[in-house]
Amino acid sequence: MINIAINGYKGKMGQVVAEIVTTAFSDKACVSYGIDIEADNTGKVPVYAGAKSIPSDAKADVIIDFSNPVALPGLLEYAVANNIAVVVATTGLSKDDERLMSEAAKKIPLFWSANMSLGICLLKELAKKAAAFLGEEYDIEIVEKHHNRKLDAPSGTALAIADAINEAEGDKFNYEYDRHSRRAKRKPTEIGISSVRGGNIVGDHQVIFAGQNEIIEVTHKAMSRSLFADGAVKAAFFLKDKPAGFYDMNSMLAE
Repeated sequence: MINIAINGYKGKMGQVVAEIVTTAFSDKACVSYGIDIEADNTGKVPVYAGAKSIPSDAKADVIIDFSNPVALPGLLEYAVANNIAVVVATTGLSKDDERLMSEAAKKIPLFWSANMSLGICLLKELAKKAAAFLGEEYDIEIVEKHHNRKLDAPSGTALAIADAINEAEGDKFNYEYDRHSRRAKRKPTEIGISSVRGGNIVGDHQVIFAGQNEIIEVTHKAMSRSLFADGAVKAAFFLKDKPAGFYDMNSMLAE
């Protein structure tokens, strides 16, 4: 039995993770406690306002983080001090946050992915192969769509797709996020990234390869938030008993 703590317990994703653990994985895992700015001891599990308020006898093998980047430093400090593995599923992280995770991963097992979907992992591989096959005669554009409550733009997933293509192509691309502020012809070394926010869109990502006589599109549509919660819980199972290190979706799929 794995004891899972959830950072951002009262958020939409935190609640979906809790539901999946208690239904689909009830024979293998349990939610031991939650962490949220709204502390609450009246529900099914205790919810603490922050890492400093978690009692010493609270048990957790893995913490799943679906919260806010602001909470990451304190969470990592707590996890390292208590030797608890962490699955980071929060989006909108900065380069400084990535450095903090790299440092923590020297002491604890840490799993990070901008998107917990296996389909997105496949999309990235397809996009890399398409870019290599089609070459410079095809312009690359990425369009991502999310609900109207999402704070960061572009999405971490869109950036991860662009990074995957760019790394595979020798880092020759620059990212263009907004074209309205300049009048200039599109350069062949650009990857355009556009964001749409509206309604209750769970998460759509489209990679467009536009040539002179044809357009190739690779698309992924998330139909439910359960997709990401399920991936995060599976990452928690994968991470338990792993040695300290930095893990991602490719690490999990390799096993």
